[in-house]
Amino acid sequence: MKILVFVTPKKNVLDPQGAAVGHALESLGFSGLKSVRVGKLIELEASVADTPEFRTRLDQMCRDLLSNPVIEDFRYEILPHA
Repeated sequence: MKILVFVTPKKNVLDPQGAAVGHALESLGFSGLKSVRVGKLIELEASVADTPEFRTRLDQMCRDLLSNPVIEDFRYEILPHA
């Protein structure tokens, strides 16, 4: 299975990279944007069953390594092999 982990700054945390991208987009003529937030996407491939135990381990992996829970949120999508 493929796992897509999306890590984004928490809503109450300043995002200077997002602000810089927003200003650049405006200077390129892309107006009307209310805000821009920049995050990261991490793709994982696993050959295990999607069980509650696996989901618990995945949550732990995201909290302990893939994100900084003080300033970032995460969510993930689990996709079956195509």
